[in-house]
Amino acid sequence: MALQWMILAYVVAAEAGVAILLTLPSPKALKSRIVSLISLILQPSLFVVPFSAFQLLDIYWKNEHRLMCSGEICTAAERDRYEKSIYKAQRNAVLCVSACLLYWYVANNTDHLWHVW
Repeated sequence: MALQWMILAYVVAAEAGVAILLTLPSPKALKSRIVSLISLILQPSLFVVPFSAFQLLDIYWKNEHRLMCSGEICTAAERDRYEKSIYKAQRNAVLCVSACLLYWYVANNTDHLWHVW
């Protein structure tokens, strides 16, 4: 399970780097080469959208079927483990949403810049 979150984190970091490259001012010749390279990479990297959607569904399903730990029944260790799992689920949901939003941003900026050149 941790491998898929690590892969998604690397993809989000790469998308953030590409988004920064697209927004930096640069000469027209360099910008057109960057845009053409990113356009070639963008099509195969579309896998991130369904992958993130599947991960969000997994997070939702696990949240709905998670045992609740409240009241006097739970020990302190169980309560800590429950809270840690909630925080991890929230972090992973933010990671999935940011992957989709960054892909959308890069795709829209690449299309826009490609038509300008």
